[in-house]
Amino acid sequence: MSSPTRNKRKDLIGFVTSRSGDKSIKVTVPFKTPHPRYQKVINRKTVVHVHDEKNETHVGDKVEIMETRPLSRLKRWRVIRVIERAVVAGAAITEADVAETVPTKTTQHNEAPSA
Repeated sequence: MSSPTRNKRKDLIGFVTSRSGDKSIKVTVPFKTPHPRYQKVINRKTVVHVHDEKNETHVGDKVEIMETRPLSRLKRWRVIRVIERAVVAGAAITEADVAETVPTKTTQHNEAPSA
């Protein structure tokens, strides 16, 4: 038998929106998706509870997170690295700020040909 290999784990990029306790943060992962009928691009978000072992993140930081085993009742993710520090520590981040930095998740573009 060969040595067991670790399964590929999901990883996401999001913004720290809350520091809820020691070694715990909330990360908002924004994405854009088309409306099922009208195809207009809609901003959506997912909020996940994340384990921050070193307490190195602050509100507004852009972080990369990875799926992991259950660490508590809600925490199923952990911080891999801080991609970008917040400009002002403790500054509130709005949904509009997040939406500007998110690439479109769709590959289908229904644009009318220009005449």
